Formats: sequence, structure tokens, C-alpha cells
Amino acid sequence: MKKIGSLLLVCLMLFSGCAKAPENSANRYSATYWDLFDTITELSGFASSQQEFDAAAEQFHQQMLRYHQLFDIYNSYEGIHNLKTVNDQAGIAPVAVEVEIIELLTLCQEFAEGSQGAVDVTMGAVLRLWHDARTDGSYVPEMADLETALEHTGFDKLVIDRENSTVFLTDPNASLDVGAIAKGYATGKVCQQLPAGYLASVGGNIYATGPKPSGDWVVGIQNPDGDGYVRTVSLNKGAVVTSGDYQRYYTLDGVRYCHIIDKNTLYPANRWKSVTVYCEDSGLADWLSTALFVLSLEDGQALLDRYGAEAMWIAQDGTYSYSPNFEPEA
Repeated sequence: MKKIGSLLLVCLMLFSGCAKAPENSANRYSATYWDLFDTITELSGFASSQQEFDAAAEQFHQQMLRYHQLFDIYNSYEGIHNLKTVNDQAGIAPVAVEVEIIELLTLCQEFAEGSQGAVDVTMGAVLRLWHDARTDGSYVPEMADLETALEHTGFDKLVIDRENSTVFLTDPNASLDVGAIAKGYATGKVCQQLPAGYLASVGGNIYATGPKPSGDWVVGIQNPDGDGYVRTVSLNKGAVVTSGDYQRYYTLDGVRYCHIIDKNTLYPANRWKSVTVYCEDSGLADWLSTALFVLSLEDGQALLDRYGAEAMWIAQDGTYSYSPNFEPEA
């Protein structure tokens, strides 16, 4: 999994005039985890006792850890066939995988078709070159190498066999990278099992299962140019996800190279500083925030209309743009 260097700021503030959580959810508790998706994960919730919260938090942690291991493309785990296993077996043999992997990859294929490939999880060969360059920090991948890697991408190289629960990459040089959706997808799936009145922050992915006893959660949108946040939004139930060029990047000769790669240029997208998406579905919000970071404002709005989501863009010159029904300032 990939590291994220900054989080959405979560402000546990009163937001008056909102729906109430159950009356017995009077006490707030929290837990922090460092072993999920290579980022800081924070879970806050209102419960009648520490014991009640701890039970919910343990369930959350174990389920998130399972998704983390299944979707990991960098590490192997004993007794688990994960996406690294699929990548390692590319061109060799189909891999029997858990249903969670089948469901995620099927969704990724549907999303890619709906966005003309703005986010393509088969771009692993290209993304690996940029990952290695970002880790080293002293060079930029050669265009010839990027173009060669591009030849080993595409959903025509991915065979998903739902009946036998197997995944196969037919090209030995192809690989999968689900970094654009994995955290959001896992967060949404796991949080659906939590009681109302819980809020999870997994890197730049925020998900609320319902309001606090005092009202909605208030989420701060990170200032891409420094500390603090540029505005706040009210979150009752659903997801707020931000993608930004300040999260994972490296600078070489005065040029910043972020982690979100434009398939059309094979270089980091540089149209926006950050894009924040708000919708009920956490996986959709995660994927959309990456897609919109690559697309123009017009194409991004068309994608939002298609999926019934809202967004806020911050351009490189610092100007803000909003979809028509983006959440008002909290």
C-alpha cells in the first residue's frame, strides 16, 4: 500500500439543528491504529461504555486489517492470496482469491468504463516506475520506459472468473494497483457494520456512520499549501475524501511530482492542488477524487452527475470551484 502524509482534519464540533444519534450514545471514545493501509487510522464513536466502544473498535480494526492484507501489492502474508500474489503470478497461472478481491476488481472495471479510463487499476506497470522514482527521489522515469510499461496495461489483460473465484493477468509484465480506491472501499464496507454515531478517518478518507448525539460531524478540508484547513463541511452519514498533490510527492529541480498519474501523459497530473468529493459511498468517493484530480472541471462535473456526487476543486492558482450542490460551510 502507499503512504499518505496528511489527513483531513476532523473537528468534533457541535452542528446545531441536525438529526440526533441514539440517546444512549452519550460518551465519546476513540482509538488510533498504525497498521492499516500505511497511514494513520482514527476511529471515534459514541457508546454507552468503554467496553461497548472497544468491541466495535476491535471489529473495525480486524476487518480493516483483512482488507489491508488482501489489497496489498507490496507484501505477502502467510495463508493469504492477495493482489501481490496476483501480480507475482502474472502470465503464469490464475490465482484463487477471496470474494472481496473479485468484488473490488469488478467494481474498478465498471468505474473505468464509466470514466473513459481516468482511473485504471491495470496501470500498475506505469505506477511502479513512478513509485520507484518517488522512493529514490533523484530521477524522473524515462518516457520510453513509461511508454513500454503502458503496453502492459489494460483490462483486456485481466481475467476475472467469478464462478471459480480466480483472477489472472495474462501479460507477465502487467500488474494491478488499487491505491486509488482500496482505502475508501474498505472503509465503507467495514463502517457499514458499525453503529450510528461513529466516524473513521483513514488517511484522506473520512466516513461517518451517522451523527453524534449533538448533531453532525464537522470535517475540515486540508489546506494544500500548509497547516490548517480551507473550509469545513457538515457530515451526517457518508464519505468525504480528498486527493491532493501535497499528499505523496517528491521535488526534483524545483518541480513537484505527485503520486496521481495521468494516463494520457504518463506524468503526474498537475491541473489541481486538491479535489474533495462528498457522497454516501466511500469507495466511490475515493475513486472519484482521483478521477477528478486528472480530469478537467467540465469532464469532472459530468462524472459527478453520472454518479450523484459533489466536489470541491482547488486549482494550482488557489481558486476554488464547487459542484452545484456541494455541502454548505459548516
